[in-house]
Amino acid sequence: MGEDAKPATADGVAAISDEQLRKAEAYVEAEEGATNRLAGWAGAIVTAIAVAATLFHLYAAYDIVPTQQLRYTHVAFVMVLCFLLFPVAARFRNRIQIWDVLAAAATVAILGYALYGGEDFTDRATVPERLDVVLGVIFIVLLLEATRRTSGWIMPVVAIAFIAYAMSGPYLPPPWTHRGYDLSRLVGHLFITLEGIFGTAVDVSSTLIIMFTIYGAFLQHSGAGKFFIDFSMSLMGGKPNSAGRTVVLASFLLGGPSGSGVATTVTIGAVAYPMMARAGFEKNAAGGLLAAGGLGAILSPPVLGAAAFLIAEFLKISYLDVIWMATIPTLLYYTSLLFMVELDARRFGAKVVPSDTTLSLWEMTKRYGFHFTSLIAVIVFMIAGYSPMLSVFYSTLMCFVLSGLTPETALAPRPLLLILTVVGVPLYFVTDLWHPILFFIALVGVIVMSRRSPEAAATSRKLVRTLADGSIGVLNAATTCASAGIIVGVVTLTGLGLKFSSIVLDYAGGSLLVTAIYTALIVWIVGLAVPVTASYIICAVITAPALTKLGVPDFAAHMFIFYYAVLSEVSPPTALSPFAASAITGGDPYRTTLQAWKYTLPAFLVPFVFVLDPIGVGLLMKIPKDGSIADIVIISLKTAAGLAALAAGAQNWMLHRTTMAERVLLILAGLLLVFPSLIEAAAEGLSGYDLPHPAPFGLAIMAILLARQWITRAKPAKA
Repeated sequence: MGEDAKPATADGVAAISDEQLRKAEAYVEAEEGATNRLAGWAGAIVTAIAVAATLFHLYAAYDIVPTQQLRYTHVAFVMVLCFLLFPVAARFRNRIQIWDVLAAAATVAILGYALYGGEDFTDRATVPERLDVVLGVIFIVLLLEATRRTSGWIMPVVAIAFIAYAMSGPYLPPPWTHRGYDLSRLVGHLFITLEGIFGTAVDVSSTLIIMFTIYGAFLQHSGAGKFFIDFSMSLMGGKPNSAGRTVVLASFLLGGPSGSGVATTVTIGAVAYPMMARAGFEKNAAGGLLAAGGLGAILSPPVLGAAAFLIAEFLKISYLDVIWMATIPTLLYYTSLLFMVELDARRFGAKVVPSDTTLSLWEMTKRYGFHFTSLIAVIVFMIAGYSPMLSVFYSTLMCFVLSGLTPETALAPRPLLLILTVVGVPLYFVTDLWHPILFFIALVGVIVMSRRSPEAAATSRKLVRTLADGSIGVLNAATTCASAGIIVGVVTLTGLGLKFSSIVLDYAGGSLLVTAIYTALIVWIVGLAVPVTASYIICAVITAPALTKLGVPDFAAHMFIFYYAVLSEVSPPTALSPFAASAITGGDPYRTTLQAWKYTLPAFLVPFVFVLDPIGVGLLMKIPKDGSIADIVIISLKTAAGLAALAAGAQNWMLHRTTMAERVLLILAGLLLVFPSLIEAAAEGLSGYDLPHPAPFGLAIMAILLARQWITRAKPAKA
């Protein structure tokens, strides 16, 4: 299938043109918004605001900032940056207009009014004054406009639809009817209380989400992304299947810190696709694998995407618990992906691709391996008892300090980093004033060293860009969270969540399987129109109650919704990751999407396991009722074996090409292993007999097929 590869350059490597990269980056902009490129005074002012926002949130991570002040200030920074960085329309791009300044100023004035009012302001939530209502309406309009600029029309339209629902309750037919709320009451609930716009979603955005985007910016600018890709290429090189393995490992390493599927797809694809083309990957298959790897970015600890932080807040559990729950599904996802890659290598007749040997694996790890340290530190700090915010705060500091180990990765003049380390550690144990003292030392040091050395000046500019990007990276998720607060506020005010769950249960006839299928379809349909974060928030408040009413643990219900919300990354018509991958490979977007679906098979099936199987919660690191740790091991191994069978069936290959009968039997074996309890219950219901557990039959079918393929391996079908 190598004939579909791009024309190669003189050294034999398929070239990726600037036009292809621009097309791919357009999909990143479709997810994260297209920002202005500002220069001169305008650029300096916006950069200063973004740096101030980052420093404020770093301070808030370490010291206590009252809830209302933190959320209002966070939203103020976010909306000001949105109006200055995102144009009202494409023709106004790369310059700030007077209406952008007016909108930013109005945002600051309204939130300043709310903060100045203090408790008197919040006490007026049920009976707001006329000025409160006027300012609240203006603010909601401004928020929806900021959201439109960052993520398109869909989210604002959905939010407006929910507002209309809240106001038209008495005129709706049963079971949708409710008492109805006038504008004053609605604005009071959404704008003044901490249960609407400034509710749970903004709480998570102002704490965890922005801290991880700041951390991601530090990793990116210190060269961690390049190291992770180079490390993967060096570790996996030298074998026919090294190209596919490299994509899988690099997507895991790079995806965890980035938490963005499309960005990970484009970053890895720009580097790895030439190698994949030379190895013999067909364009659509290569794009599908790149998109599947990008999807793993939102599933991979320690950063599972913004929606994962919301799971912790909705369930009132620690983020570390969410990480543990995601661990086995992530391992299953990447194990299945690796298995498919191994089959691809044989099916495509992949070739060995020479890798860059400038640095050996050991030399590379010895020089740049410190990039792994802060990733591990995030988990270690949380295990040690630190809050998630403090854990990522200290990990960010660690990344900042360790960047000075090599000149090309330093985020500040190296002598300054040494001084900060030597002075900072003793100060930390001696006084509570260590952070303002260090900040003063750093500020003076940067100014002095930048004036004395051009190299130090360049490094200082890199630090400023890092701090600015830390806040700019959160804008899309933050506006989505704030607008989603409108939806959550309406749902809690009107009781829509309970109404909707009752409707779903009625249509499902009380069947857990049918309810799960309906829920998955609802989440998938919502995910076609809105980003992952918004999809999760909407569906968590309106569909999760249906699952929990049928006995599904709340954590399993929310993880089920989270995984199906993530699938919007590879689901047309908004399949941004496959579309971005096809722009790089030159493949067909929809064929690439179909290939991505094949690779992401585990993401579609595993969520049903921990909802439908009695011991399925073992996949979430939870001991089943009346069970033990052994159940976690058993369900993990059974599911892994089942996914391997399904992967072989999807790829139409085991040791060699499978026959149609073998392919059908592989899919049957996979289903018997992945959904044994469900199939057992269905079979017993149809037959009326007590039947044995079907999982052993799945293993037996796999063993027989493997033996048959081994015997016939000397005469494989032509690829």
